[in-house]
Amino acid sequence: MSKKLIDLQNISKSYDGQLVLDDLNLYIKENEFITLLGPSGCGKTTTLRIIGGFETPEKGSVIFDGEDITHLPPYKRQLNTVFQKYALFPHMNIKENIAFGLKIKGKTQSYISDKIKYALKLVNLDGYENRMPDSLSGGQQQRIAIARAIVNEPKVLLLDEPLGALDLKLRQDMQYELIRLKNELGITFIYVTHDQEEALTMSDTIVVMNQGYIQQIGSPEKIYNEPENAFVADFIGDSNIIRSTMVRDKLVNILGVDFECVDTGFGNNKPVDVVIRPEDVILTECNTDNMQGRIQGVVSHLIFKGVHYEMEVQANGFEWLVHSTSFFPVGTLVSIDVDPFNIQIMNKPEFEDEEALKIDE
Repeated sequence: MSKKLIDLQNISKSYDGQLVLDDLNLYIKENEFITLLGPSGCGKTTTLRIIGGFETPEKGSVIFDGEDITHLPPYKRQLNTVFQKYALFPHMNIKENIAFGLKIKGKTQSYISDKIKYALKLVNLDGYENRMPDSLSGGQQQRIAIARAIVNEPKVLLLDEPLGALDLKLRQDMQYELIRLKNELGITFIYVTHDQEEALTMSDTIVVMNQGYIQQIGSPEKIYNEPENAFVADFIGDSNIIRSTMVRDKLVNILGVDFECVDTGFGNNKPVDVVIRPEDVILTECNTDNMQGRIQGVVSHLIFKGVHYEMEVQANGFEWLVHSTSFFPVGTLVSIDVDPFNIQIMNKPEFEDEEALKIDE
């Protein structure tokens, strides 16, 4: 089992009187690929900058490998940062860019040359030593920025939305490259993004943040399949989030119709939120001989998305979002059903902005 490498304890930070992080606690394990995920302004980049030493918390401590580094400057920390804008020196060639940090550390020329060759090979850019940054594509510049970071042999690599400036195909290619690099290097990656697909694709652990609070921590599968609250369910992929009533253990009333489920412990006749993913909605065309399903509705919208069809179905006063490899034309009368295992029950918060503090240890 990996040991705890970074421990953020009771971190608070504000800008101009506006609280950005409120008593945040988070630990990161050695060799973990952990992603801080959330909308703009949720505190994810501030958290990364505090880990990197670019910001100092007003309260709390940053513990790195058992040592308090809260007030240690960035250059004394065993980590490197890769930014969205790459920050390559335009007047230096690739070799000089990669060597910059090593020269500051006083490394020998032979050591630097070996490290440059190793780093360029690792990011699949052999032979690019004498090229200038402006002659490279965005994806190649990003790889050079990563190469410049890893030659310093950090224990942790911080990545602040590093793929945000790339087009979709390049971004997807770089996701696989980052996974490969993480596995080959055996170092800890801390990644910041607002892109759910990036987080789900690359991470060992996802930390979902909103308004300075951690909403949920868990594996990509756990975050997607078992969201702790409506914010997480809505932010991670598409969801049907429906106000419902837990009749009793393993029985929930959704829009006036009882559905079997697998959840227990919510009490009897208690208000809950139900999450049903669009791909888990079972649609069947209704006719006089076939009235399968629990809820009847009408297809109101249809889009072809490539790998599936996206439909909207108006049923029992709710607009259902449905993803399916089969489609029903607009105006078709359909029945809706859901497998009990695909009905996710969540406690309904007392207040709309109540944060979820359930965290998977």
